[in-house]
Amino acid sequence: MNELTAVVLGATGLTGNLLVQELLEDKDYKTVRVLVRKTLSIIHPKLQQQLVDFNNKEDFSKKMGEGDVIFCCIGTTQKKVKGDKILYEKIDHDIPVNAAEIGISHHFKKFLIVSAIGANENSSNFYLRLKGKTENSLKQFSFESLSIFQPSILNGNRKENRPTEKIAQTIMDLLSFLLLGPLKKYRAIGADNVARAMVYESKQKKTGIHYYQYPEMMDMAREFISDNENEESFAEVS
Repeated sequence: MNELTAVVLGATGLTGNLLVQELLEDKDYKTVRVLVRKTLSIIHPKLQQQLVDFNNKEDFSKKMGEGDVIFCCIGTTQKKVKGDKILYEKIDHDIPVNAAEIGISHHFKKFLIVSAIGANENSSNFYLRLKGKTENSLKQFSFESLSIFQPSILNGNRKENRPTEKIAQTIMDLLSFLLLGPLKKYRAIGADNVARAMVYESKQKKTGIHYYQYPEMMDMAREFISDNENEESFAEVS
């Protein structure tokens, strides 16, 4: 059994919160350290909560601590930043990149991040351009592995109300059967399956840079569920 330490950024969001729950139940992770601006309402012996000023790199570095794997699910919206693109970039680009820089200096081996399908630094769309810039910035760091997850619409119950996103989810669910072959990557995916895929991938012995879209994430989520079911069955028999 491994005794891994994970650091999670974006733990208060939809995917990040589900990811934390999966990590806390995972036998290979002994410590789950979340870097947050406000504490989670979760109490668990493996959970360490660190309140961080992300604009203060010294505080950021201190709270990061030592560990093995960094999971980055951090992200904002135009509504939250009130249309301030500079602030948007500070959150969606600068925090992940600073985390990677600190992580390398603290000898973390793996970095996994939730990006977006269509991310491209040359895109005319601000959101996709920013996600692409973040992906490219992360490639400069010499982690053993960098895993980039590119979901389309994320399904799940968010704390905040996002009516436009809910409409998009409904439309994508209705059209899902039409998205075949190369279009399959655009299917909506449950945030819980993204979280499962991230935990599964974090324990694989891979090196280099890897991109994962809907088909790969669903395959990994199924493997994750299968592995856990096998462990439970073994425990019951033994």
